[in-house]
Amino acid sequence: MPELTINGKKHSFKPGQTILQAALDQGVEVPHYCYHPGLSVVANCRICLGEVWAPNPKSGKLEAFPKLVPTCQQAASEGMVVYTDSPKAVANQKSVMEFLLINHPVDCPVCDQAGECHLQDYSYQYGRGESRFTEAKNKQPKKDIGPNVLLYSDRCIMCTRCVRFTREVTGTNELMVDGRGSTEQIDIFPGMALNNELSGNVVDLCPVGALLDKDFLFQQRVWFLKKTASIDGITASGDNISVEHNDGKVYRIKPRANEAVNKWWITDEVRYGWKFVHSDARLAMPSIKGKPAFDPLMPMEAWRESYAAVDAAMKSLASSKKNLALLVSPMLSCEDAYNLARYALSVDPDAMLAVGPVPFSGEDKTFPGGFTIRAEKAPNARGVRRVLEALAGGKPVANAQGFESALASGKYGAAIVTGNYPSDWVTPALVKALGSVGTVVAIDTLPNAVTAMASVVLPGAAWIEKAGSFENATGRLQGFEQAITPVEYAKSESQIALDLAGFRASKHAVGYCASTTRAEMAKVAGLDCMANALHAPEQAETVESDMQMVEL
Repeated sequence: MPELTINGKKHSFKPGQTILQAALDQGVEVPHYCYHPGLSVVANCRICLGEVWAPNPKSGKLEAFPKLVPTCQQAASEGMVVYTDSPKAVANQKSVMEFLLINHPVDCPVCDQAGECHLQDYSYQYGRGESRFTEAKNKQPKKDIGPNVLLYSDRCIMCTRCVRFTREVTGTNELMVDGRGSTEQIDIFPGMALNNELSGNVVDLCPVGALLDKDFLFQQRVWFLKKTASIDGITASGDNISVEHNDGKVYRIKPRANEAVNKWWITDEVRYGWKFVHSDARLAMPSIKGKPAFDPLMPMEAWRESYAAVDAAMKSLASSKKNLALLVSPMLSCEDAYNLARYALSVDPDAMLAVGPVPFSGEDKTFPGGFTIRAEKAPNARGVRRVLEALAGGKPVANAQGFESALASGKYGAAIVTGNYPSDWVTPALVKALGSVGTVVAIDTLPNAVTAMASVVLPGAAWIEKAGSFENATGRLQGFEQAITPVEYAKSESQIALDLAGFRASKHAVGYCASTTRAEMAKVAGLDCMANALHAPEQAETVESDMQMVEL
């Protein structure tokens, strides 16, 4: 590979890369604001300028460029020598910072971006201790530019990332640059609002605190947040995300860069669709139909009695000469489907395995930048079916309609039904079909018509509350990690299945471990993908806050 020298060290680069791209790929820090790998290069912030020498094609001798060069725009070439830490380059960086801070308000203590602000970081590295600008600052307005985004114009440094995003990625063109000179500002076109399906990404793009998320505004200081790698759990896109949380509560979801899946973006649907995890209506305690509610102070007893009720119903199937039916929701992970199906087949080798209803909304939509919104609103329909088919031993795996039709035959004496959808998913046809079954065991996160009629209700866990894997709409299998513990006394569906299996065998239940389950799954014919095709998070699984707390 070709090489260039950056700040005295040689680094390889890919043909066609710019100096800045080559530096960032090699972990060399070069200050920059306007550059973003998913947007066009405009070179307007000027803080990335560097001194550059390149071989003369005729003589082969190194010759200096006549002036500082924007490293984000200048193509890298073999033998090039670049300095971004020379006196001239550093002087430019200091000048740019002083210029950007002339009209910038000193409101870091109340700014949501504090702690992850590039302006703050570079000001510390290249800024002056005090401002030499003694004239009155230009005061720009605060604007409500859309349902999810606020614009604090006086914090803006005019990097234009947000404007380029709406032009190049979404193609919706809501944002523009209005005015000139020190009075120019970002604004929306008259009669328009920033309300496209990807609007929240402009908050992630903003390197300062100009564009802020209304939902996260003043909710938490970012240095308290812990970050866990996860996957979109409400659509079939498989978008890579980071769940940011503190003290068992999720505060926001942000995209993780993955050029093979979601590039650098996520939809607003995914960004804000996790709220049901902390819903006041969440099922938090097991319940048995016809019995008083369990004492919340005695959760172990509640689970023990519930497991006993389920086990008694499963044992009665043999004497009644009826079968068991299992409906596995496409909202569950591959590991959940595996453990639930294994339990069902241990109870009844002829148990019917079925995939729950797969919600759809509209049609797939692809934006000019290549990002696609999936109409399918279930993260793992393909993964669940793959697992059930592998365990079914050649027997057909039903869909939701097939499940309902089979129950109407009267052949089934018990049904285990899982949900975990972010909203009500139960149809009248399903309720009617379940009415012909003697025992209904519901494992779900939110109350609905099935939990209301169920013989036993067991509270499950949302995807954020457990580890597992999803197979997205393109067949890509991706793992995700547990971010927070399940709400109150809920358990993951895998743990519930393992507990029931342990109760049935009169053995101590095995604790659920995603990696252990995947190793078991990989030994099953048709599930070797769990060992050789699973994409794990590329970054550290969990990042803990390094903020030291001192009691006063």
